[in-house]
Amino acid sequence: MWSPIYLSRIDLRTIPVILALMGISLSIISSATVQGYGPDTIELPFFTSLVKAQVQFFVIGTGVYLFCAGLNYNKIREWTWILYVLMLLALAGLFFTNSIQRVHRWYKIPILNVGLQPSELAKLVVVIALSWFLERRKEQSETWSTAFMGGIIVGIPFLLILKQPDLGSAMVLYPVTLVMFYFGNIRPCIIRGMIYLGLIGLLIGSLILTGVLDHEQMRPYALKVMKSYQYDRLDPNTPHQRAAVTAIAIGGYWGSGWRNGEFSGGGWLPYPYTDSVFPAFGEEFGLFGLIVILGLYYTLIYFGFQVSAVARDHFGRLLSAGITVYLAMHIIVNIGMMCGVLPITGVPLVLMTAGGSSTLTSMAALGILQSIYSRRFMF
Repeated sequence: MWSPIYLSRIDLRTIPVILALMGISLSIISSATVQGYGPDTIELPFFTSLVKAQVQFFVIGTGVYLFCAGLNYNKIREWTWILYVLMLLALAGLFFTNSIQRVHRWYKIPILNVGLQPSELAKLVVVIALSWFLERRKEQSETWSTAFMGGIIVGIPFLLILKQPDLGSAMVLYPVTLVMFYFGNIRPCIIRGMIYLGLIGLLIGSLILTGVLDHEQMRPYALKVMKSYQYDRLDPNTPHQRAAVTAIAIGGYWGSGWRNGEFSGGGWLPYPYTDSVFPAFGEEFGLFGLIVILGLYYTLIYFGFQVSAVARDHFGRLLSAGITVYLAMHIIVNIGMMCGVLPITGVPLVLMTAGGSSTLTSMAALGILQSIYSRRFMF
């Protein structure tokens, strides 16, 4: 079931990438704890309370990564429906708890004084469940019933996450499902329909966010399919949207330097160590720093698709493809939000955003990819 021998077969090229992203994350979290700007700056030690908390998550996440990398990924198949049912119960149970910041997204764990966000783990469990189902239906992959039941598997957690409300997490499930349907040989007309529908929604949203379509003129039409607070996220003039774009612009080519960010240090950039970690880093390290981050993420995604190419069975190919797109969409959506082309919906940036749920789920996903990779020559 679990064997340390497979840890020696993992792709070591990804380890420096993961460590680099962790180091960048800690530096930005530490920088975000600076109070004031310029001569009024109050310097704090590097290991602030937030940094220490994130270090703990990284340490636990490393354990999760090693466990998943040494675990035979085929055993996950046997746990699929247990994981799926527990995930649904966790998502549904949120509505019986007290809301936090007027939304039902977290379980508060008093003893540890941390919040657990089930929607983060739910996205990974959906990938596992859909991989299991599409492998079971391999011979009937092009039937309408396969597409319908696959849609149900994704649709139930999608609606529960959307109800929290957590539009960002729900948005990630759509492209993940699309790619997994493609790898699962679902009927081509369904794939094309999903692509066209997604592109139309993305185009309209981007045109509103970039100001090509007037936000207020489009409101009466938009409110027929979404709620007012959801549509307000498409406003290109929200303070968060303007601050994020401004912070990136201020960074220029080389940035203002570590702990010298005007917006993040002066409190103008909201959530500089969670949602807005990308513009916070861009402000301090500039365009070239952001290119480094994009290069690191490209390496991770490239590795993920390499795993899909060498996976020894259909379940491994589906699972690795789904996990890779799951990671890629978090990166694309978060960066798109901060660059003003997607609505800000709270999607974390992989291994950079502060938080336990996102960190542990990302490390589990990367560990599963390594498990598939290390067993590529087994028959």
